[in-house]
Amino acid sequence: MKRVAVIGASGYTGRELGRLLRGHPSLRVEGLFGGREGVAPDAPELPVDDVLERLDWSRIARCDGVFLCTPHATSAELAVRALDAGTKVVDLSADFRLIDPEQYRVVYQHTHPAPELLKEAVYGLTEHARGAVAKARLVANPGCYPTSILLALRPLIDAQLVDMNAPLVCDAKSGVSGAGKNPSGRTHFGASHENFLAYGVGTHRHAPEIRLHAGTERIVFVPHLLPVFRGILSTIYVPPAAGVNARNVAACLSERYRDERFVRVYERGMPELNRVQMTNECHIGVADCGPFVVVVSAIDNLLKGASGQALQNMNLMLGLDESAGLS
Repeated sequence: MKRVAVIGASGYTGRELGRLLRGHPSLRVEGLFGGREGVAPDAPELPVDDVLERLDWSRIARCDGVFLCTPHATSAELAVRALDAGTKVVDLSADFRLIDPEQYRVVYQHTHPAPELLKEAVYGLTEHARGAVAKARLVANPGCYPTSILLALRPLIDAQLVDMNAPLVCDAKSGVSGAGKNPSGRTHFGASHENFLAYGVGTHRHAPEIRLHAGTERIVFVPHLLPVFRGILSTIYVPPAAGVNARNVAACLSERYRDERFVRVYERGMPELNRVQMTNECHIGVADCGPFVVVVSAIDNLLKGASGQALQNMNLMLGLDESAGLS
């Protein structure tokens, strides 16, 4: 058995990890810890079998792996200390998703606490970074919106099926859990119930991450807030290269993900949220639509978009079956 811990276990992603780890055949949970040293955590909403504990670095040092479910800036400092203790780290914050510390400063409005680790961190889009993840000691878990978009888009760009001189429009919708546990004027029940809106248009922090890891600045990303708790559905308007249509795109995606446990490419029809909620799967559908090929991608933002993918990555880092604890 390998030992792991979750730091920041009271948030949505930390709670999901606690649930997944309870059924893991090869991982023993050393502790579910609060995210701030010296602060007694309080999380009455956790399942009754989970106990949230004060952060204890002597116990972290006994671990083979640590999940960081803490806010950006906080995570980077915790990652440094965990790595120094000899444990492998999967960071679910945004702290290691960008490579350039100056870009990080512009996007997140503060100086990166550990810029020396930015180039070491592996961007853990698991199906596209499996070999690098398996060798890594620090993995940056992708954001939920980027996961839904990049899984659908990366194979098409790699295969040169996209007209890279035209904009790629990514119209994505997320449930309110994507905003985290702390409520805001937009995400509490009274504001989100029976409502639907675009937000962060032109300013969302995931846009630079998507462009960086797609390898193009021509992505137009517009996020929306759905009146549901969990799930992301992304509609991507792909300008096809000359002679390319939906049949070519679907064939490319089907071939790329033919042997993947957690990615399903539809032969017909389109994904829906209720087919992926509470799973670690990404479902993808393709159709011709006027001058575009439309690709629709659906994931559970808390699982494939966060905790599930984090567990995939940690499994690889510790030499375990990638799907352990996720079936």
